[in-house]
Amino acid sequence: MSVAFTKEESAETAAETLLPDRPVSPHPNLVTAVGLKAIEDQLHQAQAAYEAAQAIEDVNERRREQALPLRDARYFASRLRTAQVMPPPASTDTIAFGSTVTFRRGDGRVQTYTIVGEDEADPKRGMISHVSPVARLLIGKAAGDVVEASGQEIEILAIA
Repeated sequence: MSVAFTKEESAETAAETLLPDRPVSPHPNLVTAVGLKAIEDQLHQAQAAYEAAQAIEDVNERRREQALPLRDARYFASRLRTAQVMPPPASTDTIAFGSTVTFRRGDGRVQTYTIVGEDEADPKRGMISHVSPVARLLIGKAAGDVVEASGQEIEILAIA
């Protein structure tokens, strides 16, 4: 095997194993108790995947298999360090972090979302981030209030 081939392979491997860090939001890392547990679980999964890759004998393959779990472990360790667990809302009078809100859009659609941390947000499962445009409009409002989002009225029907 030529030295040039070895160097080329090493350069390719280095590019595959030096993944950029996942971007970390500049917003406060507010989380629910469930969100904190999810971050802890994801950190443990990333650490376990990294440890499992340690058993791979081929150094280049080992580096490739460790790259993603190592990046994820750095991200979730950072998110765990900065997590601020928020208590459940004290009342249902106004919308706050952790509130579940039902609202009607101008086109008649009725939607229900819980306002949660960025890492636990999943709109398909009914959870939106506290820094999302809709959540920022809703926080502090009460049932019956109407807000405008993207030229469309949103009427708050219920807060739980």
